[in-house]
Amino acid sequence: MLSSAISAIFHRLPFPTVKAHCDGPCGVYDPASARVAAEAVLSMTKKLLAMTPPSSNDSGAWAEYNNTFSRYVAIKEEQAKETKKELLILWTDYFKPEHLAAYPDLHETFWKAAKLCSACKVNIDQSKAEDLMKSVEKVHNMFWKSKGRSDSWVTAS
Repeated sequence: MLSSAISAIFHRLPFPTVKAHCDGPCGVYDPASARVAAEAVLSMTKKLLAMTPPSSNDSGAWAEYNNTFSRYVAIKEEQAKETKKELLILWTDYFKPEHLAAYPDLHETFWKAAKLCSACKVNIDQSKAEDLMKSVEKVHNMFWKSKGRSDSWVTAS
């Protein structure tokens, strides 16, 4: 009964149309989180490529090598997934149709960046990780230009 009364009240009240760019209109966006995650992907890729397997059959040395290798791979994959998540948030929540006029390659830029995230997860390929960083830098530049700013691209490493 109470539910029916509340429903009747809501149907009679005029509610304004509300629009938001995402589920929670916080307005807080920054490509920095994608950059940090992509940098971790590149760092872990370099560390993996620099690893040298033990030359002996020492089980302790192999256990240490395998442990470190698997930790680096796990971090690389987790950070590639995080990079993709952060890029997709910018692509789907921040950028709007009106941005396409200024950035006609916006969709392709994000699509390729997302594909690079996947490639970095399934490979240990420094060139792909470097390409991912270049893609994130391009997103960074589009983002800040869309806000009328020219924030510098600065990496942590």
